[in-house]
Amino acid sequence: MRNNCFVFALASAFAVCGWAQDATPAETESLVKEAIAFAKASGKDAAIKEITKVGGKFHRQGGALYVFIYDLDGKVVAHGQGPAKVGVNQLNAKDPDGKEFVKERIQLAKSKGKGWHDYKFRNPVTNKMENKTSYIEVWNGLIFGAGIYKK
Repeated sequence: MRNNCFVFALASAFAVCGWAQDATPAETESLVKEAIAFAKASGKDAAIKEITKVGGKFHRQGGALYVFIYDLDGKVVAHGQGPAKVGVNQLNAKDPDGKEFVKERIQLAKSKGKGWHDYKFRNPVTNKMENKTSYIEVWNGLIFGAGIYKK
């Protein structure tokens, strides 16, 4: 019986991890828009609190899809990976290829107000650096975003 429970738990973990990799661009964009709608309805502070709450309403796909918020100076205002990232200025952050992805995010936000951008980031499910694309949209001087890992 114990072995069956272990096999079931292991299979469930693999199913969740496999499922977590299948977030679509449409789901990602929708999640950002949902977070902005929540901020408009409930206030910026409520949105920041809910987005930063691990496992909260803005976490999907087993934790691989989450919302983040940056200000236009590169400071993390809210982050789906938890409160440890909040308050950190990431303006000069680089991915493993040297790409200044936060500066790129800010430039996109200022020039177009929304859109997609590519970079590498540590996947919280696999714990490996992987290619990622994030959708961002500006609301009230803040950059709301979420990203998915490319296969």
